[in-house]
Amino acid sequence: MAENDYDAFAAAYDADNEANAWNAYYERPAILALVGEVAGLSVLDAGCGGGAHAAALVARGAVVTGIDASAGMLQIAQRRLEGRARLLQADLSEALPFEDHAFDLILASLVLHYLPDWSAPLLEFNRLLPPGGRLVFSTHHPFMDHPSSGRDNYFETYSFDETWQHGGQEIAMRFWHRPLHAMFDALKAAGFQIDTVSEPQPDPRAAELFPQAYRSLTTTPRFLFFSVVKA
Repeated sequence: MAENDYDAFAAAYDADNEANAWNAYYERPAILALVGEVAGLSVLDAGCGGGAHAAALVARGAVVTGIDASAGMLQIAQRRLEGRARLLQADLSEALPFEDHAFDLILASLVLHYLPDWSAPLLEFNRLLPPGGRLVFSTHHPFMDHPSSGRDNYFETYSFDETWQHGGQEIAMRFWHRPLHAMFDALKAAGFQIDTVSEPQPDPRAAELFPQAYRSLTTTPRFLFFSVVKA
């Protein structure tokens, strides 16, 4: 199986994502809090997956367009959103099919760590935003990736592989580690100013529902969250 083939396990992944500690009680509430008020804004959900973030944004009054490389995940998003958002298949490593300044806000949840180079997607995000427009995104925390990767040099940008278990399948996954300074450098080179960098705590409800995961999330960095502004 090819790496990161979400079409192969879309339903199982989305069902897990909907209720697990890492997504439902950590990443999703944290990034939506960082996004803040979106009523009336045109929002691009870049890497929308099954549409959980998009549904929350629509419920808050945003006009949402979602893109994802996986046709299987987009089918789930279409069922979830029932026409309340525009959904398109698109690859973040390529030019995106939108006009300049098409969106007020871009949300990119846990997608950039799949990309070997941030330069092209960040420049595209910059193009799609007006001056003062925001990009809010989450990514693997480099201090989560590096200890488990088996690599010696934290300061390198490198790929590493994992095997996930979903729906009785073994899924080959590939991610890209980049040191913190490389993230900042890429954002600056693409014309963004950093507003907020966040290492949030999980939703307190996870303490009872997922005690082991809660202890991990409250003591070990997992994801890193950014709010950046187009200069």
